[in-house]
Amino acid sequence: MKTDPSAIDKIDRKILRVLQADGRISNLRLAEAVHLSPTAVLERVRRLTRDRYILGYTARLDPDKLGAGMMVFIEVVLDRTTPDVMNAFKAAVQVRPEILECHLVAGDFDYLIKTRVADMAAYRELVGSVMWSLPGVRETHTYAVMEEVKNSTSLAL
Repeated sequence: MKTDPSAIDKIDRKILRVLQADGRISNLRLAEAVHLSPTAVLERVRRLTRDRYILGYTARLDPDKLGAGMMVFIEVVLDRTTPDVMNAFKAAVQVRPEILECHLVAGDFDYLIKTRVADMAAYRELVGSVMWSLPGVRETHTYAVMEEVKNSTSLAL
């Protein structure tokens, strides 16, 4: 569901900026940061959540410390781009925890997948046991990340 960006005001945008930077900030500190009462801020945050401007809160984890230090992008070409093949592929991707992101793209391939694994041996295992078992996969191309230059989940507000 698309929402009109003009449906929120400057204070809402400031609340969103502060929460993007620190999702664990207390309501009192958030209220101080945006110069409103805690009650008013709480109501705004509830509305922003209800209207799905805020989708949730997560902790950012260190992949190196958790054995997932190698990031890999995989281009996937399907054998057919019919609705049944694409729907089967999308459903299969949803249940694979190794797949962090999957995007249908325009261009020379159909989907771009982002995954993290421990090392190249773990990636080879992933390709053999997961990627080639996904419905409709005809071809893949792999891009192992040598250096993560920027990693952000923050939207420009």
